[in-house]
Amino acid sequence: MIGKNTHIVDCRETRGIGEGGGIAQRGTYAQCGDELLAVAMSPGRRHITKPVCEITFALRESNIQTSTLVLNAGSGVPKDTPSGGGQGLFGVTPKEISQMGRHNIVLFHFGGVKNHIIYKAKHALKHINKPVIIIAQYPLDFEDFAKIGVNTVAVKPEKSETQGTIVELITDVIRGESCTQEKLDEIINKVETSIVKYTK
Repeated sequence: MIGKNTHIVDCRETRGIGEGGGIAQRGTYAQCGDELLAVAMSPGRRHITKPVCEITFALRESNIQTSTLVLNAGSGVPKDTPSGGGQGLFGVTPKEISQMGRHNIVLFHFGGVKNHIIYKAKHALKHINKPVIIIAQYPLDFEDFAKIGVNTVAVKPEKSETQGTIVELITDVIRGESCTQEKLDEIINKVETSIVKYTK
């Protein structure tokens, strides 16, 4: 193939859901190198894995070795979220922590509720000592995470409560909607910059 690179993806631990098995379900871990891992919430009526597949495809097309993980318990919020009240209980399993630990950088795609995003990030980053990129629908900034003890490159928390550090933040990526080319370009650019900064 001229001008193309082949990516080998060791895919799907579990069968997909929907017609033709198109939607990756919870527990899916598709490994494609160790450069970057894109993590999606569990699929459901409110938690849709789109546009994670679209983002993953765009990253691979830009020759970034991108693996994918769909969390088993990606819905709802962690136990320590103030006035959580969500359905389901967010958490990462020891197996998922091990899977995340295989990759140089971890990219999380969280949803559209501010409180959910920051506390999910805090819970996940407690368990992984990695540079992390957050993609979210809600317009957040680094200070929102630092206020609750999450390490970020731009704002240091008063009391650090995480091992991992948020190194990039991309907002206005709408869950369940196709990603605009402008947003895909921003994601690719920030991922490439992070790979150079944190893995070389």
